[in-house]
Amino acid sequence: MARVSMADVAARAGVSGQTVSRVVNDSPRVDPLTRARVEAAMAQLGYRPHRAARALRTGRTQTIGLVVSTLATIGNSRMLQAVADAAAVRGYALTVVTVPAARELADAFERLRDQGVDGAIVLNEATALARDAGVPADVRVVVVDSPPDDRFTVVQSDHESGARAATEHLLAAGHDTVWHIAGPEGSYAAAQRERGWRGALEGAGRVAPPVLRGDWSAASGHVAGEALAERGDVSAVFVANDQMALGLLRALADADRAVPEDVAVVGFDDVADAADYRPPLSTVRQDFDELGERAVDALIAAIHGAAPTTALVPTRLIVRASAGESGR
Repeated sequence: MARVSMADVAARAGVSGQTVSRVVNDSPRVDPLTRARVEAAMAQLGYRPHRAARALRTGRTQTIGLVVSTLATIGNSRMLQAVADAAAVRGYALTVVTVPAARELADAFERLRDQGVDGAIVLNEATALARDAGVPADVRVVVVDSPPDDRFTVVQSDHESGARAATEHLLAAGHDTVWHIAGPEGSYAAAQRERGWRGALEGAGRVAPPVLRGDWSAASGHVAGEALAERGDVSAVFVANDQMALGLLRALADADRAVPEDVAVVGFDDVADAADYRPPLSTVRQDFDELGERAVDALIAAIHGAAPTTALVPTRLIVRASAGESGR
C-alpha cells in the first residue's frame, strides 16, 4: 500500500499542502476549524508524518527524552507510563535513559543529544543529580519533584499537603501521635512528605516520634515495621509510600498486631493494588496521569521558547479500612 502523502491529506481536507504542513509542524498560524478538518483527514487516511523529513525542515525530531535513576519503584514506573501516554497523544516519541549515579548524568544527556531529542524530562531522584551536576544549557529540561529552580520548569505533586492530611486524619481518629516510615535521604518527595507529617504533629501540639527510614521497597518497610511492631506505644503509622506500607502490614501481621484495631496505617501513592491489600490501604493519591501530561506540555512549551515555571499537582487522601474506616 502506498504511503499517504500531504497532498492526499490536502485534497481530502480541501486545503493547500502548505496548510497541512503547518498543522503537521504545529504552527499557530492555522485557524482552529481548519486544523480540526486537517486532523480529521489525517485520521481518516491514516497519515503519519515522516519524522526524518520533518526534522530536516524544522530542526526538531518530535522526540523527547526521559531521565530516571531507576524504574524499580512503582512511582517511577507509573510516571514512565504517564509520560509515554502523554507524549504519544501529542505526537512525540520517547527515549529513556537511566542514570543511577551523578557521574553518568553528563553521559546520559550526551546520548540524548546523539539521538536528537528536542528536550528531556527528569524524574524524581534523578532531579537531584540534575541540580547538582548541572544540565547542558542547550537542552530544554523539565524536572518532576524538585525545589523551584530558575534553570528549568518544575512539575511536582503536593506531597506536603497530602502527608499533612494523612497525619491529621489519624490524629482526628484519636491517636496520641503518628509514627512515620520515611523514604530515602536525598529524595525531595520523601523530604516533603516528612515535612507535612511534622507540620501536622506540630500544629496539633504533639512531639514527633523518631523517624524510621526505608528505600521505597516493601522489604525496607518490613524491616521498619518489625521495629515498630515491638513497641506497645505505636498505634498509628504514616508511611511515605504504599510499597513500604505493604511491608509494614506484613510485619504487623507477623507480630499479631491487628490493623486497624491495634495499629492504623496510611500510605502514599494509591498504587493500583492498594485497595486489595489486607486490609485495604488508606493512602494519599498522586495523579500520575496529570503529572505526566503537565510535564510533557511544559517541555513542549519550553522547546518553543517558554520561560521556566513551577506547577503543583494536588493530592487526595483516600480512606480505606487500614485507617479504621470503610473505603469510599
